[in-house]
Amino acid sequence: MTISIDGTRAAASVDRAIRLITTGATAGETCAPELANGPWQFDDGPAGYGPGSSMGDVIPTGSPRQGALPESYRTAPNDELHARIRAAKAALGDRVVVLGHFYQRDEVIEHADFVGDSFQLANAALTRPDAAAIVFCGVHFMAETADLLSTPEQAVILPNLAAGCSMADMADESSVEECWEQLEEVYGDLDAVDADGRVPVIPVTYMNSSAALKGFVGRHGGIVCTSSNAKTVLEWAFERGRRVLFFPDQHLGRNTAKAMGVPLEQMPMWNPRKALGGNSAAGLDDARVILWHGFCSVHKRFTVEQIAAARESHPGVQVIVHPECPMPVVDAADAAGSTDFIVKAIQAAPAGSTFAIGTEINLVQRLAAEYPQHTIFCLDPVVCPCSTMYRIHPGYLAWVLEELVAGRVVNRITVADDVAEPARVALERMLAAKPPVVAPAVAAAGA
Repeated sequence: MTISIDGTRAAASVDRAIRLITTGATAGETCAPELANGPWQFDDGPAGYGPGSSMGDVIPTGSPRQGALPESYRTAPNDELHARIRAAKAALGDRVVVLGHFYQRDEVIEHADFVGDSFQLANAALTRPDAAAIVFCGVHFMAETADLLSTPEQAVILPNLAAGCSMADMADESSVEECWEQLEEVYGDLDAVDADGRVPVIPVTYMNSSAALKGFVGRHGGIVCTSSNAKTVLEWAFERGRRVLFFPDQHLGRNTAKAMGVPLEQMPMWNPRKALGGNSAAGLDDARVILWHGFCSVHKRFTVEQIAAARESHPGVQVIVHPECPMPVVDAADAAGSTDFIVKAIQAAPAGSTFAIGTEINLVQRLAAEYPQHTIFCLDPVVCPCSTMYRIHPGYLAWVLEELVAGRVVNRITVADDVAEPARVALERMLAAKPPVVAPAVAAAGA
């Protein structure tokens, strides 16, 4: 979706689109009119992820809460906030690096020194070892990963502590530990090596998980994966284990394993609220990939019906979706891949291509503005950004930067040493398991 104002193409601003829709200035629909409000209005309210795609998800007790943002940041006009951010960055110079995730609102991205996915950004921070502060405009698990990979002297800052991730919260350490104990009752000693040199099960956690879960897999011989290298990581795991416990996102695990030839009947779901995850011992014995009952509420919104509508209204459209989408959506698309895959596919396409994209609206709208030679639109016609990414606002960014100028570090994210050490082991295993370089493969325009 792009918004035209006075006959000109507007900036790639989802926030602007939502405001125009909610005021009736333009046609369209948003999943939550409250998205037009400042996110600080939700800081003092009931615990929750906020309006947007995750607003129906249940937030765990004790999740981080953001304190009150000072009034000067809540009431300042956007132009003033942007000027204050630029001034603070200029004053701090090389002492600060600002990281912006692909899914951030454009009003934040314009101030980022690096833009990318969570792991790209954590690695980008490594290129600035002299920066005393890393301001991560993303969500909580991303800031934790940056803290794991940065130096002890560097402070990692999350502008809004309420920017969590409902998918990451769907697998907590205690539930995974309980699952592990029940699997041991089924498989026996989980450290025992069989005649083929493999253990009964290898744990694999998606990057979109807490540092505690990365530490869990590090302690138990497991590994971290991203949406870019999930196939390579599963191959690594199958070389070492008879089966895989994959969490927290069921869809990435299912889509990846299915593409590798694993039958669906050998991919049981683990529901942490049920004994043996709702499975029989015999079913678990036959399993190749045990999928955790978790999902991304952004990518769950995409449907096969939306793909059919896109094909009907745009003959020759190329449909690319993220592998966190449900399996029928991935099967119906022309290609599936990470956010980086999607960006590169659009960059490589011949002028005049038409794309329907199944991922977060901020990235889709930005791509539509950056590549006007193409027609690019979001599969979901309803404007519904990631609830938690949307908790980061220029007001919070201005606040944390001006606090740094004053010599104060606020909203620092730290991972305890006993968690950090095994988590780094799991990340190092992932780094060593490099996938082959493959160019995005999508159809030519009009094909």
